[in-house]
Amino acid sequence: MGHFLGVDGGGTETRAWLADEAGRILARCRAGPSNPLKVGFRGARQGILQAVTRALRRARLNAVTFEGVCVGLAGVDRAEVHRPLYQWLRKAVPAHFHLLTTDAAIALHAAFGHFPGILVISGTGSIACARDKDGKMVRAGGWGIPFDDAGSGYELGRKAVTAALRDFDGRGPHTQLTKRLCQALGLQQITEVVAQDLSQEKIAALFRVVMEASRKRDAVARLLCEEAGHELGDLALALLRRLGWLERAVSVVCAGGVFQADASIRRSFTRHLGRYAPRAQSVLLRRAPVEGAVALAREAAVSQRVPPGY
Repeated sequence: MGHFLGVDGGGTETRAWLADEAGRILARCRAGPSNPLKVGFRGARQGILQAVTRALRRARLNAVTFEGVCVGLAGVDRAEVHRPLYQWLRKAVPAHFHLLTTDAAIALHAAFGHFPGILVISGTGSIACARDKDGKMVRAGGWGIPFDDAGSGYELGRKAVTAALRDFDGRGPHTQLTKRLCQALGLQQITEVVAQDLSQEKIAALFRVVMEASRKRDAVARLLCEEAGHELGDLALALLRRLGWLERAVSVVCAGGVFQADASIRRSFTRHLGRYAPRAQSVLLRRAPVEGAVALAREAAVSQRVPPGY
C-alpha cells in the first residue's frame, strides 16, 4: 500500500500528516518550528524530521518509502533556500517523488485547489498569494523580519512592547499592555524587556496579550488590532489591483493563527477590504494548510511532475 506525506513548516510549529493511497489520514503530528528564514537550515531540518518521525510512529510504520512527499516552507521560492533543502529532503525522507514548495502555496491549495482565488496568511509572519485563471501564482508581502511582516503576530508583539515602553516614558497613552506584558514575560517592570533575549517566536506569541487587552477594551490594544486588519487588507488589495479583480466577486480566504484567534482583526480586515473591493468576500480557512500538502503529494506522485505554479 502506498503512503503520502504532507508537511506544513511554520515559524511556530511543524505539522505532518500521513495518508494511505485511499486518502485516509493515518497520523497527524506536530513538532517544533521549521521556517528556515527564522530558525535556519539546521532548525528547519530538525523540525521536519521530528514531525515525520512522529507521524511514522503514530501510524505504526517502520522505515517507509513514500509514494509522494510535499513540504511547504516559507522562503523556499528563493533558489538559495530551495536548493540545499530540496537536496537534503530527497536524502532524509525516502520517496518516489518530492515536492518542496512554499507554505503559502500549500495553504492556497487547501483553500482553492487549482481554482483562482486569494489567500492572506497571518501567523508568526504574514503574506498574501493568489492564483489566476491560468494557474500562475502571485504574491504580496512576506518579505520577512525585520523588513516586512505587516499585520503578523510578530508585528503585533513588537508594537505592543513599543507601546508599553512609550507608556512607561510618558511618551504615549497609558495601556494595560504594560502590566500584561510584564506578567507574560515574568518582568518586574517593562524596561527589563530590552535585556531579554527574546526569539522571534516569543515576540510573535505576544500577539495574544494584545488580543486579551483589546477584549478588555484597552484603547491602545484595540488600535493595534485595527491597524493589523488594515495592513492585512492592504496585502489582499495589492493582489486584487494587480490581477484586475477589484470589481469582481472573488473569495479572499484568511488563514493563520492571528486570523483564527481574533475576530476583531477579521472584522477590521473585512471592513478595509470592502471599502475598495465591495464584491470581494472574506472567509476564514476551514481546512488545515497541511491538507493542501497531502493533496499535492498525491497529485505530484501520480503525475510524476511538479504541478504548474508550484
